[in-house]
Amino acid sequence: MAFSRRDVLAGLGAAGVAASLPSWVKKADAAMAGAGDGACPFRLSVINDEISQDFEHSCKVAAEDFGLHWIEIRGMWNKNVTELSDQQVADAKKILAQYKLRVTDIASPLFKTDWPGAPLSKQSEHRDQFHADFDAKAQEKLLERCITLAHAFDTDRIRCFDFWRLDDQKPYRAAINAKLSEAAERCAKDKLILLLENEMSCNTATGEESAAVLAEVKNPNFMLNWDPGNAAALGSTPYPNGYDLLPKKRIGHCHSKDVVRKPDGKYDWAPVGGGIVDWVGQFQALARDGFHYAVSLETHWRGAGTPEASTRISMDGLKKALAKAGLRC
Repeated sequence: MAFSRRDVLAGLGAAGVAASLPSWVKKADAAMAGAGDGACPFRLSVINDEISQDFEHSCKVAAEDFGLHWIEIRGMWNKNVTELSDQQVADAKKILAQYKLRVTDIASPLFKTDWPGAPLSKQSEHRDQFHADFDAKAQEKLLERCITLAHAFDTDRIRCFDFWRLDDQKPYRAAINAKLSEAAERCAKDKLILLLENEMSCNTATGEESAAVLAEVKNPNFMLNWDPGNAAALGSTPYPNGYDLLPKKRIGHCHSKDVVRKPDGKYDWAPVGGGIVDWVGQFQALARDGFHYAVSLETHWRGAGTPEASTRISMDGLKKALAKAGLRC
């Protein structure tokens, strides 16, 4: 097999990243290798409240109907996961054990708020909050809560964002990056990984923007929650264009959903496989590049009338895309 100069440089870059990782990150990474569902290279998952606010029902559907071993937790019982009481956390853990499900990450709303001192973002409306509304002053307390929950639910990953999208983020970008780095340092003290999700309503939305942030925020436990659907919603081509720019060893999670373009140029959600994201190519690339973390369905589409009905259709599309990619999941 012939290797291009790009392949060689990519390999050297990956080796350099691996060599710089703390021992606890290497250990966690090794434990995850091969931790997919049987022959599947990924931890196939679904975000629980994309099925129902009834956590027991969500787990039952995920485990028994979808055949999953992993679930991503964001909201349940009409509460954001970060606002659960100690008793509700204990109840959730019992349900997880009952259905033999493990938690991929804490899908928190960390840093999904306005950047202090900047002009108010057009994206500052209260949307996609999933029963959470924390202002900038509450973020440190919120991070500590997420750390506590990560330990309680036996996961090493916490999802975050990088503040509502500004018209011009350049004057604030260095300070935002510093805040992300500071949060990653705090997570590292508890041997946890901080996942930045690219989100079209926040300051990092596309593969291009994600690559730029990862180049500046160098903490080895700071990784990307790659969401091709979010990138596509902003008009980017997530695969192959955006994905090709990403440092592959720093992708620590993947959300799966799909997007269609409307005649007015705006976007709408679609079931996986029913939109413009090349999920077959994306899954093949992730497997080729050694990604072995969670691929988690974040349906968002509600075309079937209810969250559960829509998620069932989208999970079917997700599994069909995996099969077309040659992956048995």
